[in-house]
Amino acid sequence: MLAPAYQKFKEAISNFIDSKRILTSSLQTLAYGTDASFYRLIPKIVVLVRNESEVIGIIKEAKKLDIALTFRAAGTSLSGQAISDSVLVVATHGWKRYEIFSNNEKIKLEPGIVGASANNILAPLGLKIGPDPASIGAAMIGGIVANNASGMCCGIAQNSYQTIADIRIVMNDGTVLDTADAQSVQAFKNSNAALIKEIEAMRDEIKGNEALFYRIKNKFKIKNTTGYSINALVDYEDPIEIIKHLMVGSEGTLAFISNVTLNTVTDEKYKACSLVIFNSIYDACNATALLKSSPVSAVELLDRKSIRSVEQDPLAPAYFKTLPELACALLIECRDNDQANLNQKQRQIRSAIESIPTFSEYEFTSDPVQYNFNWAARKGLLPTVGALRKNGTTVIIEDIAFPLPKLADACIALQDLFAKYQYDDAVLFGHALEGNLHFVFSQDFSTQTEIDRYENLMMELAVLVVDQFDGSLKAEHGTGRNMAPFVEKEWGNEAYRIMKRIKMIFDPKSKINPGVLINGDPKVHLKNLKPLPEADSIIDKCMECGFCEPHCVSEGLTLSPRQRIVIAREISRLESTNEDAQRLAEIKKDAVYQVDQTCATDGLCALACPVKIDTGKYVKRWRAERLENSDKKTAAYIASHMAETTAVLRVGLKIVKVFHSILGTSIMTAMSKFVHVITFGKVPKWIPEMPKGAVKINIKPAKIKPTNGHED
Repeated sequence: MLAPAYQKFKEAISNFIDSKRILTSSLQTLAYGTDASFYRLIPKIVVLVRNESEVIGIIKEAKKLDIALTFRAAGTSLSGQAISDSVLVVATHGWKRYEIFSNNEKIKLEPGIVGASANNILAPLGLKIGPDPASIGAAMIGGIVANNASGMCCGIAQNSYQTIADIRIVMNDGTVLDTADAQSVQAFKNSNAALIKEIEAMRDEIKGNEALFYRIKNKFKIKNTTGYSINALVDYEDPIEIIKHLMVGSEGTLAFISNVTLNTVTDEKYKACSLVIFNSIYDACNATALLKSSPVSAVELLDRKSIRSVEQDPLAPAYFKTLPELACALLIECRDNDQANLNQKQRQIRSAIESIPTFSEYEFTSDPVQYNFNWAARKGLLPTVGALRKNGTTVIIEDIAFPLPKLADACIALQDLFAKYQYDDAVLFGHALEGNLHFVFSQDFSTQTEIDRYENLMMELAVLVVDQFDGSLKAEHGTGRNMAPFVEKEWGNEAYRIMKRIKMIFDPKSKINPGVLINGDPKVHLKNLKPLPEADSIIDKCMECGFCEPHCVSEGLTLSPRQRIVIAREISRLESTNEDAQRLAEIKKDAVYQVDQTCATDGLCALACPVKIDTGKYVKRWRAERLENSDKKTAAYIASHMAETTAVLRVGLKIVKVFHSILGTSIMTAMSKFVHVITFGKVPKWIPEMPKGAVKINIKPAKIKPTNGHED
């Protein structure tokens, strides 16, 4: 049962939103409430919104009842910024519109468009969007902008912050600001004078504080998504421009993004990459520093354990398995619209790093098979490494950044830290050219000892990154809940105070995605940890990244592959713990339709999954194992009495046809619906296209001609 305030909210929004898109069942709230992070909160209500007017209505009703809202698109976020125990508002289906304009220099996108789809739209024009996260095949524009996504090739020059042209947002009171519309801007200034004044005051305060001003400038010379994008207060004078850029990286804590206009960037026609193996991570980092001034598009670092995670791939080079333990690879890419220029760039790159010995010879390749393998191996590292973990453990991924001259020493220090706390499976990879490193390891949260080990690691990590190397605790994945307790440590009291003021002026009662980015609980990163119990060998390696969802034909009708796995795990957990028999029964009942009957079992999810999990295969097993004995007996009887069964069906279809000819289509349809309802769906609905009974085919035994013992 919903609490009174939530029940009132549900009733109020039912006046303008189809009740089928207001989800409150145990199965649906859990399935939709789960994202790619290692945290779990279950919303009271999930609302699948289709347009801006619905969002405005929801915001106004929630404000009346003092109810918190969290906005979400694809749910590929890794740090706990897209979950809620209140109301989750999902903007995916219905948010797919786009417009290319200004001589193809700009593209307006709604939040439900997948990043890769935006690039597919622009590809015929030789263009793309700037951000290129590894999750671009599943992440949607709303999340890409809200998290200031960057990625492999865009660095900090073409990330969401740098390429945003305009934005349309809905504020916490339902007010709309469209920065591309002069009338909207003026109306907003008139109705939000106090907010504008406060933005200007913060801008002037920072510019009057030389130490803080240059602290912000320097912190954003490398990738940084720790806290709010307060560089907007340094980079811009116009308060509307400041608001626009504050929304980038705000993680849904300030307003809802209805659409965003990005400046397009050139997608060069010719590309080549090389996987260069160095003798040590130190050599690889030093080579990266030399490559900074060379004509590279991307430089990705993969330590030895990263390479090991993909060496079993059929396309992986055989030598992967023979590399020494200290080896480290750089995936180097260059691009150009002219093949001759591309060849010249390759020569320049070789020249730049010739002073550093490599483990083996290397070549640049444009061969689609090898080129795509190199990038697929890099982009799929998170889920691939996650699939190697012990069942029941959680995948932890963090991303940090260091000034490039300090990168080599920082890598060694990180590896020593992992060794100290016995995270022997930890792998290190990332966007080396920007000093941006990701590390992934498995974590058991089932005991307090293991939780304490994780807490101690994170405390020392903060000291290492901030105090020892003056780096960023979050480089591109967003602060979320996981790094919220450390924002003040990284930024200091003055900058953190500015960030709290930003939250206050946009969301005075902290009802828009509360608990994310700004959180006073020093242990929030240790709470609401997601359980990942064993459920079935087919799906146990899933880390719920969501890469499968855009390829699922039933996503949007019922559940996606990720959501089906979430439900399977919860059923397994509840069955093993006997925690809540009523909830278990409710979920299992709803799962018959949501998990089983609407799964196409076509295997498309496996094609998109980096570890090739075929959720359809699991559903087939699920069906077989959960058939009731009576159903098995019925099936067995039909199989052994097929002639009698088909005879009955032929007669039945003929009788239905006679009634149709007498009663007509309208009456027949009405009667069919009535019978379907009173039998609780056991009798299927009749449709005019239903065939009449076929004529029985009499098959005569074939006459066998004697062969006198010989065969032709």
